[in-house]
Amino acid sequence: MTGSLRKTPLADWHSAHGGRMVDFAGWSMPVQYGSIVEEHHATRRAAGLFDVSHMGRLRFDGPGSAALLDRLLTRKVVGMEPGKIRYALICNQSGGILDDVLVYHLQEHGGGLYHLLVVNASNREKIVAWIQSHLKPGEDVRLDDKTVETAMIAVQGPAALRIVEPIVGADLGGLGYYTGVETTICGRPGIASRTGYTGEDGCELIVPANAALEVWEKVLAHGQEAGSAAAGLGARDTLRLEAAMPLYGHELNEQINPLTAGLGFAVNLDGREFLGHSALVAAKGRADRPVRVGLEMTGRRVPREHYAVMASGRQIGEVTSGTFSPTLQKPIAMAYVQPPFATVGTELAVDIRGSAEPARVVKLPFYSRPN
Repeated sequence: MTGSLRKTPLADWHSAHGGRMVDFAGWSMPVQYGSIVEEHHATRRAAGLFDVSHMGRLRFDGPGSAALLDRLLTRKVVGMEPGKIRYALICNQSGGILDDVLVYHLQEHGGGLYHLLVVNASNREKIVAWIQSHLKPGEDVRLDDKTVETAMIAVQGPAALRIVEPIVGADLGGLGYYTGVETTICGRPGIASRTGYTGEDGCELIVPANAALEVWEKVLAHGQEAGSAAAGLGARDTLRLEAAMPLYGHELNEQINPLTAGLGFAVNLDGREFLGHSALVAAKGRADRPVRVGLEMTGRRVPREHYAVMASGRQIGEVTSGTFSPTLQKPIAMAYVQPPFATVGTELAVDIRGSAEPARVVKLPFYSRPN
């Protein structure tokens, strides 16, 4: 790795504790500390602690913020109650996905309201430029990129809330799913939200950069007895894939629209206009759109991105993500296939280095946490 990579406030801790650092979207990030499988299981059974400070955090102030975001996002932003968080997409005019994001509507301790947009690290500069290019003259909006001056930590798993609660000045258990609040974290101002990207319960914490190390180490200490562990990008990927959560650059890109991606729940078409709206209305009526499906392999070979999905010897789709599932103990994948082959139970094959390996279409997600 070169010295030009950005570092999160926790990068030195990762390196000192055995983190294998890689270049991820221009950031020096830990892919694993020891075993990806062990970090995966620690998250499913207790709690995994993830440094997600590379994700972009964009703050919007001013009375025009809601209207600006409303015309750029596929979900309605105008009228969001304080404390609510929504998953949404930012699309181009043709309906292609520029990024998938979380939009927060938060209330400051002093009573003021603002919006926060969490975006993918690889898309942060693109999205900032896109938003700025769509500001109307005289529109009362102030955009501040808070990524560098803050850190973001995800604590995910059945023990997550219990081990974080002692350091947070809010009732985490009382927060609804996809809600957040300004609070104190280790006595410092921060944001706690009931969100995550692993299929488990848990929370994400946004704190000042100079508070990140204290927060990280205290959460690890509180979770030690429960069996929690620091986890890297490798486990984050296997966890999100089991939960069938799409990843930008794999299931999502500028050539794929949200409806094709199976994200219709995150698209509010009725009674409003936003960039890409007309294209999505047209796409909704098309029956020939590819379908995102789950595949389980019969054998032990793992399908990877761009491998061809076959039916009767011809290609009918393509794998977007694949792994060996630590929870299910079998190879799994997500893929886009032609509609006639998307029915659960359909027998297909994946071309793995010239060999047609049997696969079956299964219902997504592959894994759902116990109630």
